[in-house]
Amino acid sequence: MAAERLDEATIADNLHKMEGWVRAEDGNSIWKAFRFKNFVEAFGFMTECAIVAEKLNHHPEWFNVYNRVDVTLTTHDAGGLSELDFKLAARMDKAAAGRMPDHLK
Repeated sequence: MAAERLDEATIADNLHKMEGWVRAEDGNSIWKAFRFKNFVEAFGFMTECAIVAEKLNHHPEWFNVYNRVDVTLTTHDAGGLSELDFKLAARMDKAAAGRMPDHLK
């Protein structure tokens, strides 16, 4: 069963509950920049998230340089944001907890 695109009210409600996630200008994706203590913490985060993404069959678009991981989430099949994007975003936030320096939380 294909994921369904969320309506504007549901997207706004979900974003309101998530810290640091920003909606893209086109409205079809959400984005967050994660900053970690070092490369090992960033890579550990990506590894943990890769396992979750595979289980959800929902894969992020991400970019990594040293301690930085920039993530963009969208559901291409739905033509925008679906519940999968917010599930994966929440799991990414959980995976980042404890890996980020205190001044970046």
